[in-house]
Amino acid sequence: MPVTDVRTDPEALTMTLEAEFAAPVERLWAAFTQTEQLQQFWGPPGWPATFVEFDFTVGGRAIYYMTSPQGEKSYGSWEFLDITEPSGFTVLDTFADETGAPAEGMPSMRMEMRFEPTASGSRLLNVTYFTSAEALEQVVEFGAVEGSTLAMNQLDRVLMGLRAYAEGKGTQVEVLSDTHVRITRLIDGPRELVWRAHTEPDLLRQWQLGPDGWRMTACEIEPVAGMPYRFAWAPDEGTEGEPFGFDGEILQVVPQARMVSTEHMTGTDYPATLNDLTLIEEDGATLMTLLVEYPDAATRDIVLATGMAEGMEASYARLEAELIGG
Repeated sequence: MPVTDVRTDPEALTMTLEAEFAAPVERLWAAFTQTEQLQQFWGPPGWPATFVEFDFTVGGRAIYYMTSPQGEKSYGSWEFLDITEPSGFTVLDTFADETGAPAEGMPSMRMEMRFEPTASGSRLLNVTYFTSAEALEQVVEFGAVEGSTLAMNQLDRVLMGLRAYAEGKGTQVEVLSDTHVRITRLIDGPRELVWRAHTEPDLLRQWQLGPDGWRMTACEIEPVAGMPYRFAWAPDEGTEGEPFGFDGEILQVVPQARMVSTEHMTGTDYPATLNDLTLIEEDGATLMTLLVEYPDAATRDIVLATGMAEGMEASYARLEAELIGG
């Protein structure tokens, strides 16, 4: 993981994050100053960022919001105080409302982004200065240490490019916390087709089958927030296994980019998970990222032990070969 250290200093009233990347300073600078790249990593998993304004000049400002899986939006704004290309910039970082005005009762902080060359690439030094110990404690209680760590650990895939980051690696499973798992798979095809493959029943029935020897017996989905969905599978004759299925509700849809839903194993009292699917296209390939939120670590471990990743890889390989390659 790129982040090497995150620390707070109550006496100096600072929070400092350090990260190392195998990319030159100029590449790191571009990622932080071009909004199409910045919003791929600025929000932590499950809270992607959208920049609605980005006036990258001294005295200019940026306004962004991060959207939760449930659709809640958290706004922030930056006022650019200093810009020194390519070594860094300084902003006044403020919790904000949808207009960019400071949110009542929330602190503002001076945040420095510094990019330094190293023998193997570059180092990010992010130092945030608070006006009081109470403001530092308030932001830490909001989860700033964990959130900033998870966010910056997404930056390496932006710097590398999607193909270098994920091509040929199959379905990758990363445990992010006791309750969060991130699953990634690069599909060598356009995002529009990958989205259709996840939302159109006729296409889903062709690839979302898991290992060979299984068939889909129910496929009911309409990609609209608030709509229920249901999938079910059964083994072919001669294949071991018991029929099973999943049902849930679609919570949020951003066409061709994001779909959030609950997932519950049909006919059981197992707790539901929260599944957050995002698609990013680059150079004709689409990175699928599925962030799964479990109720607890025990449930997470039970699910991972079922061989879930192997079944998903069989389906994704079929999607790539039959719907895109075919």
